[in-house]
Amino acid sequence: MRDRVRAARVGRLATVGPQERPHLVPICFALEGDVVYSAVDEKPKRSTRLRRLANIRANPHVAVLVDHYDEDWTQLWWVRLDGTARILEDGPEREHALALLREKYEQYRARPPTGPVIAVCVERRRDWAADPQ
Repeated sequence: MRDRVRAARVGRLATVGPQERPHLVPICFALEGDVVYSAVDEKPKRSTRLRRLANIRANPHVAVLVDHYDEDWTQLWWVRLDGTARILEDGPEREHALALLREKYEQYRARPPTGPVIAVCVERRRDWAADPQ
């Protein structure tokens, strides 16, 4: 399942806001060991004050869901990674995360993210596959 997650192109980041309401957004990400990295990139957003960052600052407990859908239901799978998130504004870990993201996504090589990086330290993994291989 780790290989499936590593190869997946998109995941969903779930955070919890101050009113204990869930907030879910699609993310580009890179997985290294037990850390998921996702950058705030230059794609258009409604605001520069992102709810996901505010939520993480208030409550760092998050989940990342990565899944694969196919009309052939024997190919279905999902992985949920629960963990604690940190926001990396600068420093060597942020630069390393950006290098991982540039390696995975051609778009980031052409236009590197300039915003903060979210680092999720995975504490628990749950998964399911129709065909576990």
